[in-house]
Amino acid sequence: MSAAAAVLTDDQIERFVTEGFVHLPEAFPRELADECRAFLWRETGLDPEDPATWTQPVVRLDGYGDAPFRQAAGTPRLHAAFDQLVGPGRWLPRTGLGTFPIRFPHPQDPGDAGWHVDGSYTPPGEQGYWLNLRSRDRALLMLFLFSDVDADSAPTRIKVGSHLDVPPFLEPHGERGVNLFELCGAMDEVGKLDSPDRPQALATGRAGDVYLCHPFLIHGAQSHHGTVPRFLAQPPLLSTAPLDLDRADGAHSPVERAVRLGLRA
Repeated sequence: MSAAAAVLTDDQIERFVTEGFVHLPEAFPRELADECRAFLWRETGLDPEDPATWTQPVVRLDGYGDAPFRQAAGTPRLHAAFDQLVGPGRWLPRTGLGTFPIRFPHPQDPGDAGWHVDGSYTPPGEQGYWLNLRSRDRALLMLFLFSDVDADSAPTRIKVGSHLDVPPFLEPHGERGVNLFELCGAMDEVGKLDSPDRPQALATGRAGDVYLCHPFLIHGAQSHHGTVPRFLAQPPLLSTAPLDLDRADGAHSPVERAVRLGLRA
């Protein structure tokens, strides 16, 4: 990739390898975020001007492939960042976005705020979502901000550097992989899920920002303590093939380099 096409600096890429995420401001136009948010408000059936209608702490909406969502997911700025982190030709363009956990100011616990890693596939005959060392089907976890998000408005919590703790737990399971609940349980038993030695970051920012995260990054939701509902999409970036951790030419992507680093830790 030419320097002109690059959107991430060398320092940002190295921090992605060691910390597990990068914040990309203005990844898509704020006007698109506003348009998508208005659409999502209509889908909820709730009144943005009447908090009395916000009767649940979280409302989940499925994915949408309407033009504004496709445009938000397909900007040249995002595609250039995908190339830098995953590698050209190693990811699939998104045709829409989802899911949308919309969080509202509410005294009730949302019930989904535990630390976890995301899974990406289900083996034949099994249930739930699984993952393996080569991150089958998932190149990145992404957080698309469709509203301004501050520390009070339920930003996603991130365990900085936690993606490096995951590979040693995945390696024994080989290509078949492991159910994400089993993985999280095993990590929790030895204090590696809510690791006190890993600092916490918050995915705050402005509408139109995107957080690009390593697929093994440990993260979690939280209650909303602000006044303005938070609109966010958390889709995966799908991969064209599993990670190759033993490239003969050594041209490992930053995502692959992080897995290799985690195995050596």
